[in-house]
Amino acid sequence: MTEPILLEVKEVSRSFGKFQALRQVSLEIRAGRLCALIGPNGAGKTTFYNVVSGRYRPTGGRVFFEGQDITQAPAHRRVEMGLLRSFQITNIFPALTVLENVLVPLVVQHGKSFACLGSIAKRRDMAEEAEQILSRVGLTGQSHRVVSTLAYGDKRLIEIAIVLARRPRLVLLDEPTAGMNPEETDRMIRLVKELSERSETTFFITEHDMKVVFSVAERIFVLNQGSLLADGTPDEIRANPEVKRAYLGGSLDAAGL
Repeated sequence: MTEPILLEVKEVSRSFGKFQALRQVSLEIRAGRLCALIGPNGAGKTTFYNVVSGRYRPTGGRVFFEGQDITQAPAHRRVEMGLLRSFQITNIFPALTVLENVLVPLVVQHGKSFACLGSIAKRRDMAEEAEQILSRVGLTGQSHRVVSTLAYGDKRLIEIAIVLARRPRLVLLDEPTAGMNPEETDRMIRLVKELSERSETTFFITEHDMKVVFSVAERIFVLNQGSLLADGTPDEIRANPEVKRAYLGGSLDAAGL
């Protein structure tokens, strides 16, 4: 049975004055398929994510999420629909505890008020749900630690937990291993693969580390100079001569192609 299409991007373009960052990009993300977006520096990856997440409006083309046209929908509406994004720079609350960081999106998800996080943390149902999410990302036993005291890799895991608390249908992961050491990177790879296989959330990542991309992605899309250069399985992308030429401006060996 073919998986339903979650995200459909049709001939999307985005210009900044005379500069065209995206040129009629079209692609589909199906439910349960872990996909990746790659490309040389300046290829348009961040602009593409900004258009899909609602930060930018496209200057041409349409964006559909679960069959609904969201081209003009604001970012908060897309979040409510289940389309979320994590950022390359951690987007967490460093002065709060690990548990409180996850309680914030849970409060929103359940339609509660922000009267006092301390009182909400005492609600057994809410606290237990937060603890379950922390367990899923490998942070069992860390709930009462202040986030600012944690290692960088653990902070990235908290960001994943915050996103999961909103029960997303599709998550755009922007450079999930940026700044991580090799051990932290391997940990993130295992987590993303496990979440993709065992949850109802679909992940779409953009990543410079080709080891990460070829370790997790079932399908890879390649942007170059704002246009979709190629898409296919990891083996197809690795063997694509146009993709190899696109990366020749950098380190082809480092890219792992």
